[in-house]
Amino acid sequence: MADVTKLLFLRHLRGTPTVWVRYQQGGRTRNEGTGQSFWYRPLVAVLSEVPVDDRELPLMFHARTADFADVTVQATVTYRIADPALAATRLDFSVDPYRGQARARPLDQVATLLTELAQQPALDLLARVPLADALTVAITEVRESVAAALANEPRLSDVGVDVVSARVVAIRPEPELERSLQTPTREAVQQDADKATYTRRAQAVEQERAIAENELQNQIELARREQQLVEQKGANDRRRAELTAAADLAAAQGQAEKARTLAAAQADRLRAVGSAEADAEAARMAAYSDLPTELLHALALRELAGRLPEIGQLTITPDLLSGALARLTDGSR
Repeated sequence: MADVTKLLFLRHLRGTPTVWVRYQQGGRTRNEGTGQSFWYRPLVAVLSEVPVDDRELPLMFHARTADFADVTVQATVTYRIADPALAATRLDFSVDPYRGQARARPLDQVATLLTELAQQPALDLLARVPLADALTVAITEVRESVAAALANEPRLSDVGVDVVSARVVAIRPEPELERSLQTPTREAVQQDADKATYTRRAQAVEQERAIAENELQNQIELARREQQLVEQKGANDRRRAELTAAADLAAAQGQAEKARTLAAAQADRLRAVGSAEADAEAARMAAYSDLPTELLHALALRELAGRLPEIGQLTITPDLLSGALARLTDGSR
């Protein structure tokens, strides 16, 4: 939409690159084209503005398939006004010269025409195909038929409209029917999910079994090694006991041999001492045999005196002395 400014009794219009403007006065064209900028008097000026940019027209309409299923078609048509001069003569694109506002809604007429022209080939095509094909392979055919119909439509050429492209966004059945159609797919997906779950569980069970077997093998190996350890410890203890017994036996034998050697030496010493004492005693006896009896008595008394305990006091009574003198006298005789 162009900008209109006021200066006294004049108006100034400044257009845009995407708006085609025509300024007529007295039935004659003064200015026309895109990007126009000019002064004019609103009392005698006739202005028309035609947008020449590409515009998107969303479409949504219902159709019936060959098996009497109701579907909704969502499409988008891209168009532009290729001949704005022709469009300005066929449709009301006039604007208020005082405020620059459009007097009518010509683009709504173009949208209605495009909608009606796009619906007819889509309805004809969907009426010949079943619902399953309409939801799958028919989307491309509907798009091609709509694009071909709009491109060859003379009524669009008469108003200067050129269709750039036509796209079919989706063809959808009613919600209940769509859920029914999705049920087999959902069931198949659920079955695949259940199968994957069962497979995962089976793999988990197999892994758990392998882990349990591995743990059992580890326990068996540990028990075997423990048995080997116990047997080795027993063997070590037996060997240690044997070595200890052998050492004790050797020590006992050494001690016994030593005791026997000491006993033999002691016996030899005692025999030697006894023999020496016997020889000495024999020599003494031999020496005593030639001595007189009085001398032997004297020696015996001396020997006896040496073995008697110490006498601190000796009391000699007259009876003892007389007896001793009498025995002495008898002996001298």
